[in-house]
Amino acid sequence: MPDAMHSSKTRLLDAALTIIRARGYSATRIEDVCETAGVTKGSFFHHFKGKEDLAVAAAKYWSDTTGAFFDSAPYHRHEDPLERVLGYVEFRKAILTGKVQEFTCLVGTMVQETYDTHPAIRDACDASISGHAAKVEADIAAAMKQRKMQPRWTAKSLALHTQAVLQGAFILAKAKKDAAIAADSVDHLRCYIELLFAEYSEKRNLPDHR
Repeated sequence: MPDAMHSSKTRLLDAALTIIRARGYSATRIEDVCETAGVTKGSFFHHFKGKEDLAVAAAKYWSDTTGAFFDSAPYHRHEDPLERVLGYVEFRKAILTGKVQEFTCLVGTMVQETYDTHPAIRDACDASISGHAAKVEADIAAAMKQRKMQPRWTAKSLALHTQAVLQGAFILAKAKKDAAIAADSVDHLRCYIELLFAEYSEKRNLPDHR
């Protein structure tokens, strides 16, 4: 029985990820999640208090799932931390495949709707986005340290900026129903990061990675 319960909860979370990314939080109904998951409403309420509770759990599930995905990505193999940062950006571009709802972000989608009405969901989304940014921040900080950089901006602010660009790119892709506009935004993000580091590379005669 415990294994069956765990399986039904996972199916509900997977269904939530699919439906919320396609329709948004407000248009997602518990009935639709149950139908997609192939479970009863009784099973749903065994695992979750309601739709908000599901959304909060889905945000953490999203973080865990995508976290493992990014942790195994090939850009981590680069010895130079700046190459890891640029590799991360290129990886984000490479996974802009399939339908828009298949590559856009669950927590970015939810927080746009719920930031003022559902604080628990907003906080869960913030934890997800900020937690992901923190991993990028670590490589940015290492690249700055390696180059003895002391700019006015911080590794944290640049890491969060990468997420701002990506989330904005997803919005444009939704508006135009086209991944190409998102890919263009990611290209601009790479150029921006390269320019930030090139200024210091030129001053210290270091490779600028262009």
